Amino acid sequence: MKDLTKIITKFAKARVLVIGDLILDEYIWGDVERISPEAPVPVVWAKKRTFVPGGAANVASNLRSLGAQVTLAGVVGKDVHRDIMLKDLAGRGISTQAVIEEAGRVTTLKSRIFARHQQVVRVDWEHVDPIGGPARERLLSACAKGIKKSDAVIIEDYGKGIFTNGLLAEVIALARSQGKIIAVDPKEDNFESYQGVTAITPNRKEAQNAIRYLKMKDDRNEFKIYHDGLASAADVKKAGYAILRHLNLTSLLITLGEQGMWLFTKDGDVHIPTVAQEVFDVSGAGDTVIATFTLGLCADAPAREAAHIANFAAGIVVGKVGTATTTRSELIERIKQFHGIKDR
Repeated sequence: MKDLTKIITKFAKARVLVIGDLILDEYIWGDVERISPEAPVPVVWAKKRTFVPGGAANVASNLRSLGAQVTLAGVVGKDVHRDIMLKDLAGRGISTQAVIEEAGRVTTLKSRIFARHQQVVRVDWEHVDPIGGPARERLLSACAKGIKKSDAVIIEDYGKGIFTNGLLAEVIALARSQGKIIAVDPKEDNFESYQGVTAITPNRKEAQNAIRYLKMKDDRNEFKIYHDGLASAADVKKAGYAILRHLNLTSLLITLGEQGMWLFTKDGDVHIPTVAQEVFDVSGAGDTVIATFTLGLCADAPAREAAHIANFAAGIVVGKVGTATTTRSELIERIKQFHGIKDR
């Protein structure tokens, strides 16, 4: 196995276009001292409010934090939450030239209320209808320009209305025609559109839904042996190879939470146990995985080494509260602290 730290030092050379649903994460921090007299719910005494780019914007933030040059493409509303997000992204050095405004749309906001590090409730403000024709054409044009200048394209499909009316297929076709690395955080509704991409990074539930989709399309009952929950290692392994084969992927990386992740390629598979030392918040961990794994591929690392690096990165961010990122120095230090990398 190559020296993982040497691969990480090459991340700064990568140019990545991130296309997807943009989300602004709001965190309200406070304390709970009593129950409301109006209803059996806690009263949170709010003391601080913070905003962090989420969704595809969090993937872009992860890439930039690891040193890559990043362009972000997506759709927002013309509102104060757009202003907060774009200002934050500009401060991180992320290009938002490919971010399109659509009249009548709201910028997706996810508000989380915490009481002493314990999440009490989440409130979502979002617009999930398909984007209109004019916005679609402007976004496609911006993506086409971004693809030409990038080494890799990451597609973050959260099902918020961006990838509709054939846009996903057109973007993938453009990137494939130019030989770009294409990594996708998948949504089962668009499963067939991921044919021939470089990699997809589903979690267990998303892989499970993919297998259910294959069962529905399977006239020969080839997939009847899979349990819907993918509860066993054998089920995960069978499912992984089925998805890899069906979509003609170069690699498939299934994230399994506390059980780590499982990499599948045409040359074989490997289960990578988690290296997380402590877990405070798993939100955004998948964004860190796809960002780091893609940068590994951009650095010409084999998929196996890229997956190991992504596993270390995920282990770092789940130890932080809220939507978080990691840095190259932090990642290298964690790898150096870990004596030996063992595959199961």
